[in-house]
Amino acid sequence: MKVTQVAICPSEASTQAGRPALTPELLAASGARYSRNNEGLEAILARIDPNKLDASVDAIFRMVDYGHQSIADMVPVAMFMDGISIWLAYYVWTLCPTAGGQESSTRYIKIAPEGLIPPDALGIPAADVPEWRAQMERCFQAYQASLEMWEAAAREQPAIMGIPASLLNDPSAPAQKKVARMRRNCAFDRARYFLPVSAATNVMLVMSAKAWVNLCQFLLSHSLPEPQKLGELIRAELEIAAPRMLKYAVRTELNQKALADEFGKLVELAKRVLSLGSKVLQRATTQDFGSETQGSSAQPFLSVMLPEGESGEAFARDLAHHAHRYAPMGTSLQRTAVRFGWSAIGFAEIRDLNRHRTGTRYCPQVPLGFYFASDQLPPGTDAQRARLQEQAKIGLAASAKSLELLRQSRPSYIYWSLLGTEYRFEHTTTADKFLYEAELRTGLGAHFRYARHLRDVLALWYERFPATRGRVLEGSAEPE
Repeated sequence: MKVTQVAICPSEASTQAGRPALTPELLAASGARYSRNNEGLEAILARIDPNKLDASVDAIFRMVDYGHQSIADMVPVAMFMDGISIWLAYYVWTLCPTAGGQESSTRYIKIAPEGLIPPDALGIPAADVPEWRAQMERCFQAYQASLEMWEAAAREQPAIMGIPASLLNDPSAPAQKKVARMRRNCAFDRARYFLPVSAATNVMLVMSAKAWVNLCQFLLSHSLPEPQKLGELIRAELEIAAPRMLKYAVRTELNQKALADEFGKLVELAKRVLSLGSKVLQRATTQDFGSETQGSSAQPFLSVMLPEGESGEAFARDLAHHAHRYAPMGTSLQRTAVRFGWSAIGFAEIRDLNRHRTGTRYCPQVPLGFYFASDQLPPGTDAQRARLQEQAKIGLAASAKSLELLRQSRPSYIYWSLLGTEYRFEHTTTADKFLYEAELRTGLGAHFRYARHLRDVLALWYERFPATRGRVLEGSAEPE
């Protein structure tokens, strides 16, 4: 595991134009000065010693303690985090919903068994290590076998890939190179469900020093060693960019208690799950997990809270100028609260859906089943289906073991799970943001599975507001 803080230097054009360049904390201090006078930027910069930029923060602006969160929010910091687990990357995003950033994609990159995080770094008890290693080896074998199966299926039945016939039949070298890339990505898309969440990935984030401090507090207060280690490395890098924030980036008793309480809730929920399945779930209670007791494990749900005096009749009019997904929507949609989600969907999709910045996402990580893309096999592929069903037993066994350990209150249970392990997921936001997400996640290059999930929820939306059908820019998820 490695964390690297990356400083932002002025562009050549900025330097040639004579624009000022400030350290992150000095930038915040300069902005804070605006709240105390109206003398303008030039007067503020005139007090700065260009040879002592960091010293100017204390000597001129006296912002040692920052005093107000809005000031710390003006300290931009970028960090690259290499070699953290896929699960920890997801957890970081849950704590940093407004951050800008990227993560190594399982949709475009082949993950090797050598990238598995060592068990001691994950907090796997020594007595469990042999079983865990054997399980992870089986999962990677299933991943490799699934990759080979999907690549062969895509060659034999190109329709699986959804590639336009004009491109597929173009004999030119550039076209065929693009087809080969799309075939490979098609296989990655469908094989990734067998990948362990304990495999390594890389993440970069850009956000304020205040957000990094908040992240450190949660990571350092966690019960697992991997988040703690990441918190320590981030804290060390934060000292380079924003040293005056360092005293806040610590383990806190309140965070520890809050995390312990949330884990206790997961254990209680886990004890109510009777069994796991790839298609059928049987549960002891429907109170916390949704209303279905059997059928597809990805049942959608949608709740809409209209503003006072609104009936939804204005929604179609609100979309009159919505020519693309970034185009404006009217205030009736902006004022309408929406809670939507699915009773159980794969963690692979949850990782992507979790990154939408608005509102609040809720995902109790209690394993409920295992998804392995068998629905993507067309008729006439009985041999491939049989092989995939056999491999799925490995994924289901890993997910079941994860559930068993959670019932025993073992925090390291999560590292037994896979990208295909299913959990409940819901998102509370406003209607305009919900429709944007639906358009994005069904549009060009959208993953086949979350395109299906969003279409299912959109169908519930159209039932309530049929006049919006055709005005919502629902895509066909054609490959890029």
